[in-house]
Amino acid sequence: MSDTPAEAAPAPPRSLPALRKHLFTLIRQRLWLQVLIGMALGVGFGVLIGPTSGLLAADLATLVGNWVALPGRLFLLAIQFVVVPLVVASVIRGIAAGEAGSDLGRLGARAVAFFMISTLLAVALGVGAATLIRPGAFVDTAAVDRALGEGAGAVAAAPARPPTIDALPDMIVGLFPTDPLSTFVSGNMLQIVIAAAIIGLALVMTPADQRRPLLDLLASIQAACMVIVGWVLRFAPLAVFGLLANITSRIGLSALIGTGMYLVTVLVGLGMLMLCYLLTARILAGRRMGRFLADTRDVMLLAFSTSSSAAVMPLTLSTVEKRLDVRPAVARFVVPLGTTINMAGTALYQGVATVFLAQVFGVELGVGGILLLTAMATGAAIGSPGTPGVGIVILATILASVGIPPAGIAIILGVDRVLDMCRTVVNVTGDMVACVTIDRMMPEETAAEPAAVPPPPGA
Repeated sequence: MSDTPAEAAPAPPRSLPALRKHLFTLIRQRLWLQVLIGMALGVGFGVLIGPTSGLLAADLATLVGNWVALPGRLFLLAIQFVVVPLVVASVIRGIAAGEAGSDLGRLGARAVAFFMISTLLAVALGVGAATLIRPGAFVDTAAVDRALGEGAGAVAAAPARPPTIDALPDMIVGLFPTDPLSTFVSGNMLQIVIAAAIIGLALVMTPADQRRPLLDLLASIQAACMVIVGWVLRFAPLAVFGLLANITSRIGLSALIGTGMYLVTVLVGLGMLMLCYLLTARILAGRRMGRFLADTRDVMLLAFSTSSSAAVMPLTLSTVEKRLDVRPAVARFVVPLGTTINMAGTALYQGVATVFLAQVFGVELGVGGILLLTAMATGAAIGSPGTPGVGIVILATILASVGIPPAGIAIILGVDRVLDMCRTVVNVTGDMVACVTIDRMMPEETAAEPAAVPPPPGA
């Protein structure tokens, strides 16, 4: 369907100035196209100043890269500035204003079940892909041993133990907030979602005339946050350019050569997981794949550029409500929850990385090791924050637990940011597929819906 009114098609521009004006108009109207251009220019500029070209000295390239990345870093800070108030307002209004108290149990159970199943599937796909492709066979293990030194194998002799059953009560208690105010400023997204859900449930049991002022205040907070998001998104292409230029200037294209098969294995696994998500949306929610991808491309491109599902959460929420037509009562509960606990792409990556490094160091995982890997990758992914680079930190714990030297992370560190960008796209896609699927499964009476969150300008 055309975006313009039905009228005679204008003649194609013939002069160069007219063509340039037509192109600039096209770009200004499409955020995703601006982001794509920023990505391409950022990678090109990063290659130009990075180690691949050798045009600049290493110190100077780092200095230039840091300055170029400044808009991107400010962009991420600006988004993080509104994430907590937007999550709190969205979760509370999604529960209380939607009058979904009677269906909240089913909504939460289905959301958690969806994320758990998708995470387990992701780990299985990652381990299976790494076992079949065997990317570790393409690495010179002798060179790795020389590079990492004799201390690399020390950890393998004494693997760490997973949490014992007597420690689980303390872990569960630690999930619940003790003080709402300190929780909201702590940045612990899981505790923030739980605290907001408790307040939302309490408001459901409160008389309508008493909860209305607070809900109106939260609605105003939502609207103000989305205005700020609209301002920030106007600078997204510049931020994307800076972030990718900085990354490329530091790792260079040559860093991909030594771990090329590992990179391919992770991408194959992520591709299979993405296909599973799209098939789920098609079969369970009746969403055509092409249409779904077209409606969500802005979110996916921004997720790829920022490597942070938390940073794109406001745009994800707006897209789910406005373009995918998911009821606000469902979207405002599932999206913040998914941003917090749905890290299926990260779990898949950790499965591939663990098997890959086990092959490199000659560690036999066995059935017990695979089961431990699956449990730890699933639990760690659910508990990890949606911020850039967190996967590599969690991976070190998993490696030590199955007897693989964490020093081996140095082998894959060069391409981790590239894979971080890819797995963030899959994580965010999982959040949106969960929304459309659960929305289709929930009864219509779930929503005496609140007013929708206004879309960010230009999104």
